[in-house]
Amino acid sequence: LDKTINSYFDVWLGPRDPRVKGWLLLENYTPTFIFSALYLLIVWLGPKYMRNKQPFSCRGILVVYNLGLTLLSLYMFYELVTGVLEGGYNFFCQDTHSGGEADMKIIRVLWWYYFSKLIEFMDTFFFILRKNNHQITVLHVYHHATMLNIWWFVMNWVPCGHSYFGATLNSFIHVLMYSYYGLSAVPAMRPYLWWKKYITQGQLIQFVLTIFQTSCGVVWPCAFPQGWLYFQISYMISLIILFTNFYIQTYNKKASSRRKEYQNGSTATANGYTNSFSSLENNVKQRKQRKD
Repeated sequence: LDKTINSYFDVWLGPRDPRVKGWLLLENYTPTFIFSALYLLIVWLGPKYMRNKQPFSCRGILVVYNLGLTLLSLYMFYELVTGVLEGGYNFFCQDTHSGGEADMKIIRVLWWYYFSKLIEFMDTFFFILRKNNHQITVLHVYHHATMLNIWWFVMNWVPCGHSYFGATLNSFIHVLMYSYYGLSAVPAMRPYLWWKKYITQGQLIQFVLTIFQTSCGVVWPCAFPQGWLYFQISYMISLIILFTNFYIQTYNKKASSRRKEYQNGSTATANGYTNSFSSLENNVKQRKQRKD
């Protein structure tokens, strides 16, 4: 099966980059495909299995998990930035064979970036265990399921050069994102976490900048394969559409709903005094309902 699949890929995409030959999980596509299929199967069956069970807290492991991914993202961001500077990478277009030893440094870091997409499947599994099924959106599943597969192909055919930019920005965003989620796993920290909204804004900015930088390689081409650039632009556009919809649904509509509640007297005042008892009662109810 692996030989058949590899022969098709060689016909469609041309010869692979020999510098990653024999690297863990890169030799054949089958393991990556199986991991992705298992991920989708768990996304489908997991909530059904947990339906009549109590949610798990996972607080301790969440702190460790998110701290680990924060440190890994910080390491990848640092190594990518220093590798790009050492190799004198051109922002407008950088091929895959002109950076010398810096190319190998970028390739090694981008393998970790590819592997991190497998680790990040745990994001969804924690949602399932904690019965936070509202967070398992089309955007969430699409993004997680596709990234591992896309980066398997990137690592085999264009593992350095112009491929560095999106991974560098994404690693920086993930430093902010996983540090936020790690802190939010500690209940005492939640009142002080205010930057979740800005993480989504940063992700949207990341996609726009990646499209701009990728388009530069189309306008001022070098030896980097053009087909990969067109694919990346298309994928970034799909993410912009999905993330924009998520942003509107999560933040704009919630803000609008809060304004309507205020206008309808939800912050009820009686005889000139704020009805603080009702808000206190709601807070007590929320604390009782929260199990983590």
